[in-house]
Amino acid sequence: MKQIHLPIPAGWRLLFEDIYRRVHRQLTSPWTKLVVLVSLTILVTQRELSFSLTIDGGGLFAVNESSVFTHSESGPEVSGDAVAGAKGVGEAKLASYVAPVKEWTEKQKKQLVYVDQFKLVALAEMQTHGIPASITLAQGLLESGTGRSSLARKNHNHFGIKCFSKKCRKGHCSNHSDDHHKDFFRIFETPEESYRAHSQVLMKDRYKKLFQLPITDYTGWSHGLRKAGYATDPRYGDKLIRMIKDLELWRYDEL
Repeated sequence: MKQIHLPIPAGWRLLFEDIYRRVHRQLTSPWTKLVVLVSLTILVTQRELSFSLTIDGGGLFAVNESSVFTHSESGPEVSGDAVAGAKGVGEAKLASYVAPVKEWTEKQKKQLVYVDQFKLVALAEMQTHGIPASITLAQGLLESGTGRSSLARKNHNHFGIKCFSKKCRKGHCSNHSDDHHKDFFRIFETPEESYRAHSQVLMKDRYKKLFQLPITDYTGWSHGLRKAGYATDPRYGDKLIRMIKDLELWRYDEL
């Protein structure tokens, strides 16, 4: 059977050739190649980021983790009074949290071990009294020297809470040699007890205006504490803000 070849009109042929040249010129243009390359790079980067967050999202805030995030070293577990007072509230909020991947310094890793140890009680105090968990944790870190000060180790007092009672019982408070002879500091059975006492301190009238601020306004809280006379250090508010930003403690306030 013979194949029949129909002739293509010259006008059509010229039109097709012109379209081909235009398309070929556009596809081989350096600008087209650059746009395609950039688009592919963005697409691949987004897919890799999504995959990374999905893989790292499991169990980031489990109670037996040593740090706020998965990319830190092993440390102590939260147990005893901290869990008893905060487990239901804290774990329920932490379960849905997905933390970003970040490189921490050795100092920050030690601070995050501290944060992990007391995050549940800080969240419980936020739920009960409306004190931002970031503020509580940053103050605990700053006041206790990441839990290593003599007051924190000997008295379980992580906030420098003083005793003003004139008739306190034995074992209720103690004096430290580097302080004024009239400065007596509370002794607590556990660090978590000092966290709850810290909340009671902030419930005083001098700090009442702070509770009008949004729970996520850690900047306002930090400067407000200094202005209300919580500490004499004029840079106290700035120190809290920097610690909250560096360790990303503000994320707890949004849970």
